[in-house]
Amino acid sequence: MAVYTDVAAEDLDVFLAEYDLGALVSMKGIAEGVENSNYFVMTESGPFILTLYEKRVSACDLPFFLGLMDHLAQQDFPCPTPIKDRQGHSLKELNGRPAALISFLNGVSPRRATAEHCAGVGRAMADMHIKSAGFELTRANNLSVDGWRRLAEGCHERAGEIELGLCDEITGEITLMERSWPRDLPAGVIHADLFCDNVFFEGSTLSGLIDFYFACNDLLAYDVAIGLNAWCFENTREFNVTKARAFLHAYRQVRPFEQAEVDALPLLARGAALRFLMTRLFDWLHPVDGALVTPKDPREYLAKMRFHRGVASAADYGLLTS
Repeated sequence: MAVYTDVAAEDLDVFLAEYDLGALVSMKGIAEGVENSNYFVMTESGPFILTLYEKRVSACDLPFFLGLMDHLAQQDFPCPTPIKDRQGHSLKELNGRPAALISFLNGVSPRRATAEHCAGVGRAMADMHIKSAGFELTRANNLSVDGWRRLAEGCHERAGEIELGLCDEITGEITLMERSWPRDLPAGVIHADLFCDNVFFEGSTLSGLIDFYFACNDLLAYDVAIGLNAWCFENTREFNVTKARAFLHAYRQVRPFEQAEVDALPLLARGAALRFLMTRLFDWLHPVDGALVTPKDPREYLAKMRFHRGVASAADYGLLTS
């Protein structure tokens, strides 16, 4: 979440007049995240999140994102629910941007994830993979391996500003991934961005997953790899096998892994680290003027990519066969 587009209270009053939510009480921009403009909105009916979708989010993808949240919420999965206006519309427009109002989830993101948090995320991810299986809409992952060479082109010329030789290292990784990436593993809807700030807890109990705006159809084990990178490293960039074991074993208690997924996990985790290295590198080198958001250091994911390069098997992540 972030704020790129300013919304005045007067404009929001007009927007809310099309809902049965009462008058606006207060609003506040949310600084976390990198993709869309988000506001905490309090009305006479209670709290909501207002999202304005920025240029990096294609308007044609919004029915998928909002429909997926609706689909999951109807199956009692803990995620935000898009709010419909009096005409039954959840996708609207505000200040020249596509916009939606979604329900507010209680809870907070953990400042420092514990193994218990990681287990909760593993169970929730597997549950999402199962419950999204009946969702009829599809969306290709335009940030998967087939798009990485194009993604790298946006930062190759300046990659050396982060570390000498980084351009060549990224090119070599992309070449390897294009040659070795698995194509026949179980696939379905994945979250694709399940970082700590996208998961809420009340105490040690998971209360909800948010920010489905990278969700797409891809390999389920790739989502697991993204989660492994997001939750199982310390701030010092050291891998925590206790957290990884908790995350992976909790996942497979809900949805068992196929052996091919286990075998592919080190490569998928390395590729997931490469993907976030490149997007963070691009944002670091091309900051948006006036945005209420701080680009994230790409070197975090460079270190993770290099760690996975030395992993021999999923057993190194604590994923045991028994």
